[in-house]
Amino acid sequence: MSELTGWGTDVGIAVCPHCDWRYLVPAEKTTLRCPHCFAAELDLVTEGVEQLPYVRPPELVTPFTVTKTTADKRIEEFADGIPFAPRDLNPDALRGRVQPLYLPMWLVDGDVTATWEAEVGFNYNVVSHQERYSDGSGWATQQVQETRIRWEPRVGQLERHYDNIVAPALEQHAAMEQALGVYALDNTQPYVASILESALVRLPDRAPEAAWADAAPAFQAAAGEECRQAAGADHIRQFRWSPTYTSQHWTLLLLPLYATYYLDDEGQPRPVLINGQSGRVFGARRASMQRAQHTALIIVAVAAVLFLLSLAVGVAGLAVPPLLAVGGIGGVLALCVGLGAIIPIVRAWQFNRKPVETL
Repeated sequence: MSELTGWGTDVGIAVCPHCDWRYLVPAEKTTLRCPHCFAAELDLVTEGVEQLPYVRPPELVTPFTVTKTTADKRIEEFADGIPFAPRDLNPDALRGRVQPLYLPMWLVDGDVTATWEAEVGFNYNVVSHQERYSDGSGWATQQVQETRIRWEPRVGQLERHYDNIVAPALEQHAAMEQALGVYALDNTQPYVASILESALVRLPDRAPEAAWADAAPAFQAAAGEECRQAAGADHIRQFRWSPTYTSQHWTLLLLPLYATYYLDDEGQPRPVLINGQSGRVFGARRASMQRAQHTALIIVAVAAVLFLLSLAVGVAGLAVPPLLAVGGIGGVLALCVGLGAIIPIVRAWQFNRKPVETL
């Protein structure tokens, strides 16, 4: 596979048969679970590598700044406070399955020449007077200061070079960004092959040609903001331009991520993701209805035993009247305990109504 020689180490390509995510993996790792869905083992790809959108190595890497110790702490926080948590949702299980992973993202530089037009807005203050009524002092005039915007048309020419305009290299980029937050790009480093010793790399599924549709609006937004600043304005709207792009250069950047999972009541994997730069955690914290129901059954069993004992004491009370009161109290206690059996189920149900949390 000559396309893979630039990675600087012996690597292969693997695909998940369940979610179809494709990864670059160390050649010696032959049994790996997919760190995206965790539902299947990865299959090595031996043919058709040239048909993949992009398999060449990245130029830049955003390093892991969240240490293993910090990641372990974030996992403990994730697993804490869940009523009747699934037995597999515990810090030890989550920590034992952590897989470091890099996600790809495009950065594009380019020169832009454009004719533009827009409306720019300038804040100004207007002083007016309002009549207000108070129970204590009656009607009174109060001075009110209001901020308004004066809009003016502008046209001009723009010739600029823009660096590091972000464009998605994955179809799921927007969803991943919503879950994990935006990565800071101020500490990127050149790619070195040693990062593959412990981490997998998710391969892009969008080539630069496909990603350009998302990069172009970002160029326009950057140009609009620059025109607003050049005009000394506070606002800008209806920014329109006719750009010509030249000297485009695309850079592949890798973003750090920790991925792990737990099994729910049905034995299905529930991924838990940790931003390797900020420590932000995303995953489904869910209570186990099975454990809640099991607890409810135990409570019902205790209530049944109390009721039978109370019944026995009540029967004995036919011969020893004072025991009738004891039997009655026991019966009421058994009823209260039995009603409490619904509490675990309600707690688990209410907890599971919460949306997927970001910590």
